[in-house]
Amino acid sequence: MKASVDWFSNTHRKYSANPGSSRYVHLTKYTAELHEIGSGPPVILIPGLAGGYELLGPLAKSLSKHHHVYSYQLRGENDCFALRHPFALEDLVDDLAELVDALRLENPTILGVSFGAIIALMFAIRHPYRLNRLIVQGVGAHFERSLIQQIASTVLSRFPLPSDSPFVNQFFNLLFGGRQKRDSLFEFVTRQIWQTDQSVMAHRFRLVEAFDVTQQLHLIAAPTLVLSGDRDVLVSPRTLTPLCDDIRKVTYARLPDCGHLAFVTRPDLIMKKVVPFAQT
Repeated sequence: MKASVDWFSNTHRKYSANPGSSRYVHLTKYTAELHEIGSGPPVILIPGLAGGYELLGPLAKSLSKHHHVYSYQLRGENDCFALRHPFALEDLVDDLAELVDALRLENPTILGVSFGAIIALMFAIRHPYRLNRLIVQGVGAHFERSLIQQIASTVLSRFPLPSDSPFVNQFFNLLFGGRQKRDSLFEFVTRQIWQTDQSVMAHRFRLVEAFDVTQQLHLIAAPTLVLSGDRDVLVSPRTLTPLCDDIRKVTYARLPDCGHLAFVTRPDLIMKKVVPFAQT
């Protein structure tokens, strides 16, 4: 058991954003754990539905070569009892706005992935002049109910925690964008995702099911970069098209041979797309 724990600790360090600094920011509704790394223009990373900001470690590390990167834990990530007080996507957007104020950032770049990209889009709609650039990956303009989304909901929020389930492993292969070797990256991603309490995942899935900003995209004023893996099974061209058509200042970048988890599998590629865009 100790050997297994030591191995996972070493694997986690390999993909984490360290060295950096961590601290807590006291917001109105919860205390957010915050990680900072790098120097330069500020970028706030918003994590996805599961895995917390630790899953953003590879991307934060890559971006820190050019930016001061902030990544934070969403409400409920470290405290599933937060669900005793119901909150909506709008509340998570308010959390982000309060965090920006607490950090005294005038116009940061906001980068959201997956569930975090939903928050980023809504923030840019509600606060169009409080960010310098908007970058999203793994998101469409609205939730699209499909077989894949139903499987995702079942696996992440209702399926028993896995030991070595072929079904669960196959699901993660879909997120990776193809069959993934059972290497250290696969172990890091799957174990990190299961660090998020399943009740929190289920609650976030319910929030996603009501997501639709199709009629509000024209309100986004910040230059926007839309990133999409060409093997992302959770985002269809039908939901992606409105982002590219209705956001006024939009740049679209395709991520070849990438799935939904491109932010962790190909952080180098995302960095090459983000850095020139953020500096223009």
